[in-house]
Amino acid sequence: MLALLGTAAQAASPPHLRKQGSATQLIVDDQPFLLLGGELHNSSASSLAYLDKLWPTLKAAELNTVLAPVEWDQIEPVEGRFDFTVLDGVLKQARAHNTRVVLLWFGAWKNSMSTYVPAWVKKDARRFPRAITRAGVAQDILTPFGAETLKADTAAFRALLAHLRQTDTQHTALMIQVENEIGMLPEVRDYSAAANAAWRAQVPAALTAYLAAHRETLQPGVKAAWESRGARSGGTWAELFGDTIETEEMFQAWHYASFVEALASAGKAAYALPMYVNVALNRPGKRPGEYPSAGPLPHLFDIWKPGAPSIDVLAIDTYFPNFIHWAKQFKRPDNPLFVPEANHAERPDAGADAFYAIGEHDAFGFSPFAIDDIKNGDSSLPQAYRVLKQLAPVINQHQGSGKVRGFKAPMSYEGVVDAAPQQVRMGGYTLNVSFNAPWEKLQPSEVQNRGGLVIQTGDDEFVVAGKGLTIVFGSDDGAQVGIEQALEGTYVNGRWAEGRWMNGDQTHQGRHIGLDGNAFTIQRVKLYRYR
Repeated sequence: MLALLGTAAQAASPPHLRKQGSATQLIVDDQPFLLLGGELHNSSASSLAYLDKLWPTLKAAELNTVLAPVEWDQIEPVEGRFDFTVLDGVLKQARAHNTRVVLLWFGAWKNSMSTYVPAWVKKDARRFPRAITRAGVAQDILTPFGAETLKADTAAFRALLAHLRQTDTQHTALMIQVENEIGMLPEVRDYSAAANAAWRAQVPAALTAYLAAHRETLQPGVKAAWESRGARSGGTWAELFGDTIETEEMFQAWHYASFVEALASAGKAAYALPMYVNVALNRPGKRPGEYPSAGPLPHLFDIWKPGAPSIDVLAIDTYFPNFIHWAKQFKRPDNPLFVPEANHAERPDAGADAFYAIGEHDAFGFSPFAIDDIKNGDSSLPQAYRVLKQLAPVINQHQGSGKVRGFKAPMSYEGVVDAAPQQVRMGGYTLNVSFNAPWEKLQPSEVQNRGGLVIQTGDDEFVVAGKGLTIVFGSDDGAQVGIEQALEGTYVNGRWAEGRWMNGDQTHQGRHIGLDGNAFTIQRVKLYRYR
């Protein structure tokens, strides 16, 4: 199909992001594109022969986009000489399998460390200095204060984007991730001489101007630290925010963001693909450095946003059970939700997470890690993707309008599930949503794999999709609500294909809409009111 679209793609605009109401959509070939992805294991795309064997698995996963690394050491083994053979092969294979690609730039940092830099960088610590601990020990982590490191990483990233602009005329590559899970370990910040000098310097005016302009909406920690010292517009980091570990993390975050901004702005000058950075989350009770310090975490958004304005999305990598807790923090008016790395692709709750993120927070994309581990098309994620593919045109039409809601039972970091019913209001109706039918006696943990979304398509019409939801409709005006019609079915090329009529036992004689607890399905529902 992509081959057939080649001519149209060449005439279309490059992939970009566009606002629609409160949502941000990924636009591909001038149409909204709901990214249903999967991230490969780190090394899977480094060998074209190895990747070629994975396509049956990737197709069974029902994804439309693969997330694949581009390694700095592989494309520039000799300084200034670029070899894009593997990258070109990855894109060629993807096109042959009607699949798009999001590229992950493994440059100066990957999971905090600097393991994907070329040998000529690794072996020259004088030119490409390392981060230093407080005790003076060099780490295998490049410091963001190295001018030559920034110059070399930027040159490689710019060359990559320029190559894509010239060769990827079919727009197979949709987005690019800048670095990977940046963060300082095992301490809060770098203590090299250059870093210490920057710590004693004045806080950049761009940051204080941002703080002043966004004072009412700043994250609580940044706001409190700044205001407690007078909300000043000038001074050192310690003078403006206090001589604390939290300030040191903000300092390190600013300089990571500034490094990323240099890459992103140079890359966009060559080819303006949407760009994002991803982040490893912090565990409860851990201090900066005990988790990868200074990445684009929610409590540091107000450092990263002014520090890296060319970055389109601060994106969540989530391996913790409390997905809902984190997802809602990454959706802001200035930051759409994109989930490029969501736990393991084979997890039984992966499909429910996808429905929730897209339905409740207008996520334009969802992608679990280790997609090449999918065993077959019967697990949670492929089941969910099959249905979400059908729904994509309807979702894209209504995103950002307030007429799409998502549902999933929250789970705590410790794994405790809150299976209580949830209530929302949509267009004059109240929806009471539970995760088991009245006759089911499920334990809270048994509903964690259930979830779905509801789209209001007309005054009295809804599309309900997902697994294991039970929905009772009420009225805001006190009238009784009945189910005029409930139809199970599918969407085929955007058109509704009617299946079973569900107005009897399946609606509990008109009491509620119930979705199968063992599979992801779709129903179209029409309501009426009576007194």
